[in-house]
Amino acid sequence: MKITLAGIDYLVLFIYVVALFIFGFYLKSRRAASGTDIFLGGRSLNWWQIGFSMFSANAGPMMLIGLSSLGFSKGVVGANFEWLAWVFLMLLAAFFIPRYIATGISTIPQFLLWRYGRRSYNFLVIYSLFSILFVWLGSALYAGGLVISGIFRCSLLEAVLLVAVIATSYTAMGGLKAVVRTGVFQSLIIIVSSCLLTVLALGKTISTHVWNTPVPADFWKLLHTDRDPEYSWMAIFAGYPVVAVYYWCADQTIVQKVLAARNVRQGQYGILLLAGLKIITPFIFIFPGILCWLLYGNSTTPDNAYVTLVNNLMPPGLRGLCIAALIAALIDTVSAGLNSFSTVFTLDVIGQLRPLQEGDSIRIGRWLTVVAALLSVGIAILFSYSGKSLFELTQGLVSILAPPLSVVFLSGIFWPRTDRLGAELVLFGGGFVCLVVGFCYVLNYPYKGYWPHFLLLSVYLFIGLAAVMASVTVARRQPATGALPSVSGISSNLAMSRGLWLGWGILAVIMVIIYIVLN
Repeated sequence: MKITLAGIDYLVLFIYVVALFIFGFYLKSRRAASGTDIFLGGRSLNWWQIGFSMFSANAGPMMLIGLSSLGFSKGVVGANFEWLAWVFLMLLAAFFIPRYIATGISTIPQFLLWRYGRRSYNFLVIYSLFSILFVWLGSALYAGGLVISGIFRCSLLEAVLLVAVIATSYTAMGGLKAVVRTGVFQSLIIIVSSCLLTVLALGKTISTHVWNTPVPADFWKLLHTDRDPEYSWMAIFAGYPVVAVYYWCADQTIVQKVLAARNVRQGQYGILLLAGLKIITPFIFIFPGILCWLLYGNSTTPDNAYVTLVNNLMPPGLRGLCIAALIAALIDTVSAGLNSFSTVFTLDVIGQLRPLQEGDSIRIGRWLTVVAALLSVGIAILFSYSGKSLFELTQGLVSILAPPLSVVFLSGIFWPRTDRLGAELVLFGGGFVCLVVGFCYVLNYPYKGYWPHFLLLSVYLFIGLAAVMASVTVARRQPATGALPSVSGISSNLAMSRGLWLGWGILAVIMVIIYIVLN
């Protein structure tokens, strides 16, 4: 991945780094952060801060590099990963967040403490720490490090260390507020630069008359038949929900922003804003990959699609802006993961061992941010030996880690009688199985091609674990645990308003139209 940068491009990158540090350290310069500020920003976030910061955390290097690569090689089918997200974001806003807020939790593992007891809680604490390190931090640093090392002609280790140092500096000092401030700033950079690149690529496609170039079968179809061994409609509709329930509704790094909302209504509107942003992401992340195939399909590779467009279409200055967007996507994903790791470890691990004063929480949280950064650098280097594509690596990790959490949280929210023993069997037994399978999948053990596609693998694991949960619950016939509030029992200030339901209804209509047009 080689990009020729002019002097003005380096100037743009310098301005970006300076602006990033200004936003990152701005809160620290205004007032000393309290323990609450470090972890939940004083529960003071507004809807637009929540929506944009969740978008920037989600829009890691894989969004720019991986989705354009998927568009280049598979066409529009990759948009399913973005356009189906609204269903699960609606579940988060309507059902999960009201219950989270009603229980007063500060971290996602604390919901399982309230719902299933301490054993399930302790399991999720450890599981969350491992998933943050591997899914959020290690894979993001590896993917971004590959791109940055190729652009600036440095080693992978040097690129990974540079990003880790930048993200750690303001995250350790400013906590969640710093992560949110930089997230809003970096979301705008990502969106603006991607829109410009899409417009230039579309203009080039029209001017060179390659628009009518014959394309592979199903290139412009969202739903593929079973002839596609990777992204058939069955794999998408069965496998994606398993991942999405965990990722959007029960992942600490994502949900932490909503837990820090000023009130539940601000959190719900922030989620709706994110769902609206997910409508445009295929047009600015996947569509460029398709255009790259039309323009340069014979001279580049899928993983180089984004960089090829930047190198060939972006003029000096704007080229630097696109590189800044790549770095922004990487740094914000890493900073969000670092903050989540320090939050869970401080509140849910150390907090169990001894009472923490406010000053202790701040100091420990900062040191744990540094420790997480060092561990994630080592994991990123480990991923370099996997031999898998960027998209397959990150999505595959999430898909394999998701099933036990999806089963337990869906049951915990919608089935009051869910048995504690069933939850523990799914978490401990199923979690161990998924971790072993995940390591074998990443390292291609016992040999490459042994494991099915990650979407199908997640379905198989989910079905097996759901059967265990249902069987134990029905057999034991225990009364409801955790005094779970029903949908009708949630107070009116926590339930979604008519305006919010109208927004989700409009979004649903837009999605139906898109799926009709592209099938």
